[in-house]
Amino acid sequence: MLGNGVVGILAECSNKWERRVPLTPSHCARLLLGGKDRTGVSRIIVQPSTKRIHHDALYEDVGCEISEDLSECGLIVGIKQPKLEMILPDRAFAFFSHTHKAQKENMPLLDKVLAERASLYDYELIIGDHGKRLLAFGNYAGRAGLIDFLSGLGQRYLNLGYSTPFLSLGTSYMYPSLAAAKAAVISVGEEIATQGLPLGICPLVFVFTGSGNVSAGAQEIFKLLPHTFVDPSELPELFETVKCQLFQLIHILAAVHLS
Repeated sequence: MLGNGVVGILAECSNKWERRVPLTPSHCARLLLGGKDRTGVSRIIVQPSTKRIHHDALYEDVGCEISEDLSECGLIVGIKQPKLEMILPDRAFAFFSHTHKAQKENMPLLDKVLAERASLYDYELIIGDHGKRLLAFGNYAGRAGLIDFLSGLGQRYLNLGYSTPFLSLGTSYMYPSLAAAKAAVISVGEEIATQGLPLGICPLVFVFTGSGNVSAGAQEIFKLLPHTFVDPSELPELFETVKCQLFQLIHILAAVHLS
């Protein structure tokens, strides 16, 4: 089956939010247009999915076949780990398996791959001539991650008794585009700028480590909010300043109450 020119695209099943695809309809069109002699691909079979970001009809429009059955495929590609029953014998698979560090929850998947004598191409382990990963998280991971974090932060603070502008922010999958998500974050930032944040949660400190793609994407979203970048050495002084402001506020409230 290996190298037979038939490629399969898995319907993602690792979590209910997963809408990504390993190959877009435009990718498929280029592979099929080149023909087997040029690209090595003669057919592409796509498992149907009602939650995938690209609808099934878009794949059909470029010549792909829609079918649950991928048994004719020599190469089967996905984003995340598939169900164990999708590991077919003597096929090649490509996805993020999360197994090379012996992650306990995915050991049954690795056992299944070995038992079926399948070939596994783990995206995380594909490197270039200089040992650098060719496939890795990009800026979008950081963008989505920080949006989801801010949304969760609003829920967390509400649970602690604080209402914040973060409550109006949805999680990243709820927005149809990056522009729409950024507009929502900007709106939160405008509310913070005009109304501020509860003093009890200030100073609100975000720490960014590293300078890779994910950190850069996260900082891109963060910069849409009112902020000041400070050196780590300035943090103790920053907290002392807010502590003094809180003491002054309590003192004023006490004076008003006594009067």
